[in-house]
Amino acid sequence: MAIWQKPIDLQALNDLSPNTAVGHLGIEFIEIGDDFLRARVPVDQRTVQPFGLLHGGVSVVLAETLGSMGAYFASPEGHRAVGLDINANHLRAATSGWVTGTARPVHRGRTTQVWQIELANEAGELVCISRITMAMLVPRD
Repeated sequence: MAIWQKPIDLQALNDLSPNTAVGHLGIEFIEIGDDFLRARVPVDQRTVQPFGLLHGGVSVVLAETLGSMGAYFASPEGHRAVGLDINANHLRAATSGWVTGTARPVHRGRTTQVWQIELANEAGELVCISRITMAMLVPRD
């Protein structure tokens, strides 16, 4: 059973990216499942640190993008989602290609949501694992 409570599709997700950090870094949403979102980021001149490795901050941007969008679309109409806390464990370097993130909810409550995001390289090896806690803001009268 799908968790999405707002209309969601890849075109709508990607249409939100131009002129944002997401767009500048080349992040693309690539798949929506019943209980997950998937996006990827290129490992290129926009996203590497001075030693040629995917910047850890870019991994966190990808994770937060996925968790935030997931929480927003998995909440009722009128509700918004804002990040409270995010952590990331960087497990392996990425130096080329694409890094793909998959976000799934761990907890979807009335006032908070927790999402886990796994980032993998093109060989399917885990690059980073992240968890984000989202505050759910209810509509004001």
